[in-house]
Amino acid sequence: MTPLRAAESTSSPRRSAFVYLANGTHSLDYQITTPGKDYRFSRSLKPLEKFRNVITPISGLHHPGGLGQAHGCAKVWLTGGKLGPSDRNTISVDQKMAEVTAQHTRYASMEIAINGGSLAWTADGVPLPPLRRCSEIFASMFGEPEGGKAAQRRTLRRKASVLDANLDEVRRLDEKMGAADRGRMEQYLTSIREAEIRARRADEWLDTPLPEITEEDRKRTNRDIPQTLAGDYFRTVYDLMVLAFQTDVTRVATFSMGGEGDQIAIPEIGISQTRHQLSHHGGDPGYIEKHVQYDIFAFEQFSYFLTRLAETKDVNGKPLLDSTMALFGSGMAYGHGHGNANLPLVLAGGSALGLKHGSHIDFNQGHFDGYQLDQPGKHYGLCSRPANPNAHMSNLLAMMAQRMGCEIDQFGDSNQVIEV
Repeated sequence: MTPLRAAESTSSPRRSAFVYLANGTHSLDYQITTPGKDYRFSRSLKPLEKFRNVITPISGLHHPGGLGQAHGCAKVWLTGGKLGPSDRNTISVDQKMAEVTAQHTRYASMEIAINGGSLAWTADGVPLPPLRRCSEIFASMFGEPEGGKAAQRRTLRRKASVLDANLDEVRRLDEKMGAADRGRMEQYLTSIREAEIRARRADEWLDTPLPEITEEDRKRTNRDIPQTLAGDYFRTVYDLMVLAFQTDVTRVATFSMGGEGDQIAIPEIGISQTRHQLSHHGGDPGYIEKHVQYDIFAFEQFSYFLTRLAETKDVNGKPLLDSTMALFGSGMAYGHGHGNANLPLVLAGGSALGLKHGSHIDFNQGHFDGYQLDQPGKHYGLCSRPANPNAHMSNLLAMMAQRMGCEIDQFGDSNQVIEV
C-alpha cells in the first residue's frame, strides 16, 4: 500500500495511540510490586511479557481533577481537566499533538469508541464524536467520496458557506447576550469553527489520491463485527489503527473500549456481565475472577496491537512500533470504590522518539510503606488517595506531547518533568 505524501520527509513520522479501559483493573492481580528493571509481570499483565523491552508499566500517577469521581474518568484521562458542575474540560493531548501532525495528513486524528463518547476534546472543551462500526471507520478513512469528487467538493463548499452565514448571525446575537449565555454561545461557535476547518481540510485533500489498500487489508478491516464477538471487534479496530498509521492518513488515534458505565460483556470467554458490574464485585470471588479474566483479555488484545505495529513497516521500512507511542490505561484504579489514584498505565513503543523501556516506573516509591496486596483494604486505599500528591498523570502526557514535536513547557496540570 502507498502512504500519502511519503516523499515529504525521509524521517519516520511520529505517531501516538491511546487506548482506554474503563473501571480500572482488579488491582490486586494487576499491581507490579517491584520498581526498576527487575520487576515481575503480574497475572493480569502476563500477555505483555514478550514485549518487556518495548513497554514501561507505570504506577502511582493520578489526575487531581479526577479524584473522587465515578463515571466521568474517561473525560479527563487525556486532558487533566477538572470534573464538576461548573468546570469545563480542556484540550486532550491527542488534539494537542494533532495541531503539529495535521498539516501532513488527510485527517487530523482518528476517534473510535465502542460505546459512549470519544477520548478527544478540543481546546474549548468540546468532545469530538467517535466512530464505532468498523466498516464506517474504514469508509471514513479510505473510502471514495460518495457521488465522486466534484459532488463532494460542492457539498463541502456549500457546508462552508452555511457555516460562514451561521457565524455572522451568531456574532450579531452575541452582542445582546449576558455572560452565562455568551459562554454557551462560545462553545457553539467553537464547534462551528472546527466544522469549518474540517470541511476546508477535506476540500484541500480531495485531489490527493487515496492510499492503495491491498485486498487482504480490505477484507481484514472493511467489515462489521457484532459486540458479542468482542475480541474480533477489538482486533479489527487495532488493524484499522495500524492501517491508518501505515498509510499515513493520520498520525494520532484514540480508542475507548467503553466508558465507566457502558462497557460491554465478553460472552466469548464466558463473561455475561459488563465491566461495570464486575468492578462492583462486593468481594464475590466469582465476580473478582471474571474481572481478572476481563483484564487479561483486554491486555491480550493490546498485545495483538503491539504485534501488528511491530510487524508492519513504515515508509522507511522500519517497524511502526518504533515510531509509535501507544498508551494503554484507565482513569480509575479501583472500580468498586471509585478509586482514581495509582492509575494502571502501560506505555509502549516510540524508541525512535527517544523512549527507553524495560523498567517499571513507580511514582509511589518513597511515599509509602510498600505494596500490601495481602491486605486488600490498605491497597485499595492506595488506589483512592495518592501516595505521591505531585505525581500527576499530566506529567506523562506532557512528555508524550513533547516527543511528538509539541513545543510546550506544560500540559494540563503538569508540575514535573519526567523521562521514560
